[in-house]
Amino acid sequence: MISAADPEPRRFSPLRMLVLHFRPRRVAEKTLRFTLTWGLGGMAAVLVCLQLFTGILLKFAYAPVPTQAYASLAHLQENFLFGQLVRSIHFWSANLLVVVVCLHGLRVFFTGGFHPPRRLNWVVGLSLLILVLASNLTGYLLPWDQLAYWATIICISMLEYIPVIGGRMQQIVLAGPQIGPATLRNFFAMHTAVFPVMIVMLMAFHFWRVRKAGGLVIPRSPAEASDDKPVLVPTYPNLLLREAALALATLAGVLILSLLCDAPLGQPANPGLSPNPTKAPWYFAGVQELLMHFNPGFALLIAAILTIAAFCLPYINYNNAPAGIWFVSVNGRRTARASAVAASVFLPLIILLDEYAVHIPAMPPGLPQAFSHGIVPIFLFIAVIICFYALIVRKFHASRLESVQAVFVFLAVGWVILTATCVIFRGEGMNLRWPF
Repeated sequence: MISAADPEPRRFSPLRMLVLHFRPRRVAEKTLRFTLTWGLGGMAAVLVCLQLFTGILLKFAYAPVPTQAYASLAHLQENFLFGQLVRSIHFWSANLLVVVVCLHGLRVFFTGGFHPPRRLNWVVGLSLLILVLASNLTGYLLPWDQLAYWATIICISMLEYIPVIGGRMQQIVLAGPQIGPATLRNFFAMHTAVFPVMIVMLMAFHFWRVRKAGGLVIPRSPAEASDDKPVLVPTYPNLLLREAALALATLAGVLILSLLCDAPLGQPANPGLSPNPTKAPWYFAGVQELLMHFNPGFALLIAAILTIAAFCLPYINYNNAPAGIWFVSVNGRRTARASAVAASVFLPLIILLDEYAVHIPAMPPGLPQAFSHGIVPIFLFIAVIICFYALIVRKFHASRLESVQAVFVFLAVGWVILTATCVIFRGEGMNLRWPF
């Protein structure tokens, strides 16, 4: 029972809870080490803010109509004060955001920051990555030049190979039979309104979940007991000054890059003349390269399986594996190095063999048409992953987390190689060639 002398009970709204839990008063001293996080989460937040600010400025000049979109950007760059700089900052911060978010996800995985009670935040982080990719794709079309137009066609055409719903999804995205005014209008609305709101909301929830989970994972050596209390230090100045310095460094880096390298703007889009080669944006180039080696339906199936597997990673039982230690252990670092070397040798060899020497035949014609081509490569892919996992366990006596980490490294390095092959080593007709 509350007496008249007692203060009125404090009521917390969700917004008040979010603000109060954004930063604690004290943080564990060990989590301040720069090499634990490399400041990647803070960099991502700064880049998102840059995107929002420069995007608002660009909206004052941009006209989301095919007949005016290209001319409005050309007018912005030539006649607006700092117009070229604003667009370059928006362009480079968008591309850097993809890199930083990916590196942040890798950092979380390799330091074990996805174990309970941080499982949900791993899912939120992957969702943010998907939203960032979707935002970049919708923004890629807006300049309406040759590069943007045909790269978007490549990406949207991939939807057609999704079984059952692919054709319908393609029509919804295009808002018609082909890219036109309705497509540009929808992409503009998604890029400037829908995705920014979703990204900001998920970012706020992401930060709140970090706070609710007790902050960053505290690194502990194997000799330290898990119930040892960490040394706490005040958030200000120990954490906030570091974050401020990192934010200023990020802003300076983006500004210097934008001054040295202008955002590209090619020739106006010509639907009747496709460039050679026609490539997807670099962050989807790995999928395009995959489509060149697998039946399109199975290539997208591989991408879908890997995406679902990434979401499921925190929910595997790792038997109380340590967290906060890069690559789990000394043995984990050995298996990670071995996996990276194996992928660096195996993937380029497979690409070269498939390009110039060996072509895996289709299955016998008795199977349905959707499965008559590419089913051998898909089974080979699954068999390679299973055998690689078993080899790591047997060769290095790896724990479950170390083995899963080794497979993750193999796939991550493989994806980087696929992306680099498509972006750098594909020339006219999408044939392999030297980049010089």
